[in-house]
Amino acid sequence: MMMVRDNGNLRVDLRLIADMVEPGSRVLDVGCGEGALLDWLGHTKNVDGRGIELSMAGVSAAVSHGLSVIQGDADTDLKDYPSGAFDYVILSQTLQATYEPKTVLANMLRIGRRAIVSFPNFGHWRVRAHLLLRGSMPVTDTLAYEWYDTPNIHFCTIRDFLTLCRGLGITVDKSIALDRDGKVLPLPNCEGIANLFADQGLFVLSRKG
Repeated sequence: MMMVRDNGNLRVDLRLIADMVEPGSRVLDVGCGEGALLDWLGHTKNVDGRGIELSMAGVSAAVSHGLSVIQGDADTDLKDYPSGAFDYVILSQTLQATYEPKTVLANMLRIGRRAIVSFPNFGHWRVRAHLLLRGSMPVTDTLAYEWYDTPNIHFCTIRDFLTLCRGLGITVDKSIALDRDGKVLPLPNCEGIANLFADQGLFVLSRKG
């Protein structure tokens, strides 16, 4: 598969993340897949990019395109990185698949000056309605697996995530509500409204102080 050299060919939410990264930054992309975001950042923003990917197929594809990607697990391997090693640590659509999301977030903000996190919102009104009316686990565009074969092990809502950030002393520098396609929703900056109407949430985080 050819790597992207054009922001317009990136997944929509990855375009937003790419726009947030300053040129020349040190970036770690956790769960980077085949490295599309790293590839774009390296060629257009001169970023010093590294990646961790659980899938060996993803690692092989990324390395074949000259990217610095290793096989690794966010739950177990982030602890091995030195503090302050990166300007940005990115975790896109992966937090809900980790075993220890609290530890993963803490490690991201230990090794990075900022963290950029996105995840599907289990608090969306369609998910709530499905559970209420059908009494079964929903399958949606952003939660696209049946309950018995999903890689997602910690479903959370935007409200859950923000509560966790407050408990960990994490500052939310920016929050964006996204629809199912990853496009920005014109919602007021209100936790309750975003929790009800956003299919996905995208957050830029930093440590207080």
